[in-house]
Amino acid sequence: MGNPAGREGGFIVAAGYPFVLGAGAVVFLAWLAGWNALAFLGALTGLFFLYFFRDPERTIPGEAAAIVSPADGKVILADEVKEEKFLHGPAKRIGVFMNLFDVHVNRAPVAGVVAASEHIPGQFLAAFKEEAEKANERQATLLLTDGGQQILVVQIAGILARRIVSFCRPGQRLARGERLGMICFGSRVDVYLPATCEVLVKKGDRVKAGETVVARWT
Repeated sequence: MGNPAGREGGFIVAAGYPFVLGAGAVVFLAWLAGWNALAFLGALTGLFFLYFFRDPERTIPGEAAAIVSPADGKVILADEVKEEKFLHGPAKRIGVFMNLFDVHVNRAPVAGVVAASEHIPGQFLAAFKEEAEKANERQATLLLTDGGQQILVVQIAGILARRIVSFCRPGQRLARGERLGMICFGSRVDVYLPATCEVLVKKGDRVKAGETVVARWT
């Protein structure tokens, strides 16, 4: 286990360091030049980046049958679909929309091995639109549990979110609730579950990555 590209014990994820350091450089240079207004704006921007890239610890449920949310945010989808590219059949889908103020670190819904990880180029439509799931840029991560079940996590970019960061690689084992990636500046994460799973959330519910039990194995 372990996410070398992610965060292990720090306040923010590693992907946030360039943003925070860049804002700090602006503050320093503006202060040297006597541009106080720009220095103040840079400081506010730096504080926002610290807030946005925060990575709080989560209490992972111990229930063996629990499947946890991959993202913080609001459930915008809880339906049944056919997922042909990775699962090749019917699946239950839960979609979580992250606004600009949600924690953007995404976590593994179940324990398992990363069977596939694929970056798919695309557009940057509003992530809550139905067509975004196929049209937008996205990162697909397929997890294979010890019991042989497959779960697909799809990180979908949006209008503001132009960068998807994956912390995992094929063959890597993830614990339930372990960090698997993040999307910079808002967007959406869909999780596709076997059709036999019991979904416990509905459209409009608020969830937390790694903590909220969104479904159970049956």
